[in-house]
Amino acid sequence: MRIDKFLKISRVIKRRTEAKYACDSDSIKLNSRTAKAGDTVKVNDKIEIRSRYKILKIEVLKIPEGNVSIPASRELYRIIEEEKIRYDQ
Repeated sequence: MRIDKFLKISRVIKRRTEAKYACDSDSIKLNSRTAKAGDTVKVNDKIEIRSRYKILKIEVLKIPEGNVSIPASRELYRIIEEEKIRYDQ
């Protein structure tokens, strides 16, 4: 499954277009390499998502067969680390 689609179905990122934009702007890493929107995600892959306010590292546990419910989407990945970015002013 494409990484942009996985991030949308798992509800890590709200929209697939946002996931594609994040990949295009080098904010997503797949197994420590900068991801492109079309890169394939497999079970046990590590994904790092960098946003303006936090860094989220997850591990892929399952690849869904199409859309899933909200409770089922939480079972698709495991959060490895979540770090909030602080801006000192």
